[in-house]
Amino acid sequence: MTAPAVTTTTPTWTTLTTPDGPFTLIRDLDGAVLASGWTDVVEELRALIHPSLRPATVTASSDAGPAGAAVSRYYAGQLDAIDEIPVRQHSGEFLLHAWKVLRTVAPGDPVSYQEFADRAGRPPAVRAAASACARNATALFVPCHRVLRTDGSLGGFRYGTDIKSSLLAREAHPARDRDTATVS
Repeated sequence: MTAPAVTTTTPTWTTLTTPDGPFTLIRDLDGAVLASGWTDVVEELRALIHPSLRPATVTASSDAGPAGAAVSRYYAGQLDAIDEIPVRQHSGEFLLHAWKVLRTVAPGDPVSYQEFADRAGRPPAVRAAASACARNATALFVPCHRVLRTDGSLGGFRYGTDIKSSLLAREAHPARDRDTATVS
């Protein structure tokens, strides 16, 4: 006889160990990622969720679900595994559109903030494009790390430029990293 599945009425969080450090996911009841990033401070991530979506509490879970499996597959070299995971963010029309556009930036083919603004349909809005990256609560799944300064330098990243550099290197050389990556 198997134990009954544990159900919860609040979103859940899980922290995974990745080659880039702890990676925490906050998932809604339907599995959509509300927030994610390279931290083990859950409250830090919960605070990033738009107030209209932000849960009052989140419950720890050892089961990271499909989102956790996608993170494991990403670190194992299947870089498109994150593409299939639903995310849920809320903001104005431009930011929602910009986040959808970010999900189309291919691994290994980063774009500049200017190129991102162009793809988002607002070529003069480079600062707004940078703001979309800065306000993204679902790091990795909405791959804001794939946006660089116009001169090709890294620019900022909420979780530090060392992690951004590591992600870009992993995406530029997926076969090399596949053998050394472990996620638990």
